[in-house]
Amino acid sequence: MVEKSWSVAGAPLCVAAVVAATIGFSAGPAAAETNSWLPVNICGETGFNPAKEPPTPGGPLLPPIPPTIAIPIPYPDFVPVPVPGPTVDQTRVAQDLPADPCADPCPDLTDEIEEPQPEVGSSGSSGSSALHIPKIEIDPRPETIPIPVPGGPGPAPQPAPPVQINPAERGSLTEALGTPAVGDVRLVSQLTGHGSDNRTDKRWQVDGTDLGIIWETKPGEVAIAFGDTFGKDWNPPGAFGEDWRSNVLGHSTDTDLSDGMTIDSMVQDSRCHAAEIIDSRHIPNFETTTIPTSGFTIGNRQFLSYMSVKRWSVVPGMWYTNYGGIAYSDDNGQTWTKDQHAKWHNIFGARFQVSAMVPHGDYVYMFGTPNGRIGTIGLARVPVDQVLNTTSYQYWSNGTWTPVSEHLATPIVGGVASELSVRYDTGTGTWLMSYLEPIGGRIILRQSSSPQGVWSGGATLVDTTDYPKAYGGFIHPWSTGKDLYFTMSEWDSYNVYLMHASLR
Repeated sequence: MVEKSWSVAGAPLCVAAVVAATIGFSAGPAAAETNSWLPVNICGETGFNPAKEPPTPGGPLLPPIPPTIAIPIPYPDFVPVPVPGPTVDQTRVAQDLPADPCADPCPDLTDEIEEPQPEVGSSGSSGSSALHIPKIEIDPRPETIPIPVPGGPGPAPQPAPPVQINPAERGSLTEALGTPAVGDVRLVSQLTGHGSDNRTDKRWQVDGTDLGIIWETKPGEVAIAFGDTFGKDWNPPGAFGEDWRSNVLGHSTDTDLSDGMTIDSMVQDSRCHAAEIIDSRHIPNFETTTIPTSGFTIGNRQFLSYMSVKRWSVVPGMWYTNYGGIAYSDDNGQTWTKDQHAKWHNIFGARFQVSAMVPHGDYVYMFGTPNGRIGTIGLARVPVDQVLNTTSYQYWSNGTWTPVSEHLATPIVGGVASELSVRYDTGTGTWLMSYLEPIGGRIILRQSSSPQGVWSGGATLVDTTDYPKAYGGFIHPWSTGKDLYFTMSEWDSYNVYLMHASLR
């Protein structure tokens, strides 16, 4: 277990940047002397602050002029792609962490090697303040064109489930609830990366990552799934690096979230190295990555919904999927199996590419959007014992639970949404939904008495005027009707943060 120490003082989100600039993240005196803007963990390591940076003393500085401006020019790169792909390596290694949270368990793997720095002198800057004119260069970049070729034997075929169509059933909307009354919102702690109390960079080579999707695996334990993850060669901003895993998984038994969330362990494939739990081909324009979108538990089996991303768009915040799918684990998340039949293929802009799945009563409810960030939210349900049988799903369409009509699912909320997170609160009997509203640039919260709605108006949880380039907003299952905890990602610092909102 890691002792937790720092957080932003409980303050309204609209003044979070000012508070952070004034008091830091409970940083020690040494940190305050150097840069109070950045947080410092219990080991004296500097972390990342996702809030809006305070003004520079003396006025804003102009960004430096780069010495070279590269103009990317794509060219075709024909790449043979074996189909089926190689056998997935499911090697797992138990972790062995030192009792001292500030001791590095694998310094030989995670410590940086100091490179000699060139001497500043004859070849250094001349000190001239003359305006520098950058050099223009052509930057040829390969555009992968995958060419399928015969591969190995591949995984053993899974028997297809029987066709089991549940008949159409009329439903009804519930009375609309008021917009959630969100009070103070504060940043509790940095969960991942350098400078976090979890020290994921030193313990599991998780230096940069995003999302943080949390679900309860058993009483007193939650799992937390992260998206594209990078090791010690990662440098901000954004998601780039060589030690790339499309997804990693941790577990936590920390029930006191007021001061942060301790990650007790992560699934490892080698010493101090978090494993990619859902395999990806990592081939652009074929399968670039596989990203988890929600998790849930039924009995002793864990489920993960995920999206198979074909390629990223040139438009920021957009991507194209192959399909949305479901994977499952019968060993508490150590190894996962992609179900070969539980897939919603991306045909004509299918809605259920990015899904949030929630078991409740006799059904598992699936809230879904198309790929990218410009789709609306649809809803489906399936009996809890038929989760992997796509023929058993019923889609909410104009007041009817309708079978085999995923393309006709009626939007349950107006406007566009992405990165859904949905939770049923047993204490209040209320459904809560958070998601990124890309047009307004905010993470919002709605509530309803039923999955199909009517859903309330949206209350702001996070505004990008306070936290630039923030996204995500995944609800912790141990939230209550008064205390909402959720994870937030921020692109430039490319790490995950625990947030708290007071609900009145």
